[in-house]
Amino acid sequence: MNSGTRTYPSPHTGRTSPTSGSDGVRELTHSTAYAALARAGLIARGVVFGVIGVLALKLALGSGGKTTSQQGALATIAGEPFGAVLLVAVAVGLAGYAFWRLVCAAVGPRDSADDGVGERVPALASGIVYAALCFTALKILLGGHATSGGSNPKHATAGVLGWPGGPVLVTIAGVVLICVGLYQGYEGVARKFCEEARTEQMGPGMRRSYTALGVFGYLARMVVFVLVGYGLIKAALDYDPHKAIGLDGALQQLAHSPYGPALLGIVAAGLIGFALYCIADARYRRL
Repeated sequence: MNSGTRTYPSPHTGRTSPTSGSDGVRELTHSTAYAALARAGLIARGVVFGVIGVLALKLALGSGGKTTSQQGALATIAGEPFGAVLLVAVAVGLAGYAFWRLVCAAVGPRDSADDGVGERVPALASGIVYAALCFTALKILLGGHATSGGSNPKHATAGVLGWPGGPVLVTIAGVVLICVGLYQGYEGVARKFCEEARTEQMGPGMRRSYTALGVFGYLARMVVFVLVGYGLIKAALDYDPHKAIGLDGALQQLAHSPYGPALLGIVAAGLIGFALYCIADARYRRL
């Protein structure tokens, strides 16, 4: 027997099994550095959504502002005084967030009787999205360009529509986004996000504020996801990629709807609330 082989008791049989690569990753999840990266990532995520929400709220109030996406928010940060320093900090945070979510996708939830596929898939998708967003931040820092609207969903949709079965794929993507949006709303109303937080460490006032910000923020995200998904379905049904929209397009659509400024203002305030929730979550999230 090799004395260098480490073994751990099986949770079901009590027997021992050799250490696997996933054991090493799980050990990483208990490190201080891992927790610091994840919490920095939550703060960076909050900053990005905060910029989007503030710009949209200013537009709704008629005091300037604009609708923008996450990529556009990064470009806005870069244009501020000390923007390069701020963007470096945000990029590090986004890298931390992406790393955290990808690790979650690799090892699954800690306390789960099954393989946690229902949580691994969203974690993987989130990790990929925020890794791409981190890449955008680095591109801006290195002198690249990101438009205020970010990536163009119309171009991407036009490309997919040209594939065999493209309209079906775009329709499926739209339905998935609407389902994700509805689930975001459910998470908010059912306060599922509180299950991931150390609420027992909060005072009564903090717990109420944290819950209110989370509910408001998740409902605002629901509206955005549903509008983006609806735009994709319309683009597929009409074979018109110009009807595909991103986050900035969804906010713009609200601005031009009946009672537009009021609706945009509510959703913008919700995005700001979500930003504040993310920052509070950096303190209380169970990792």
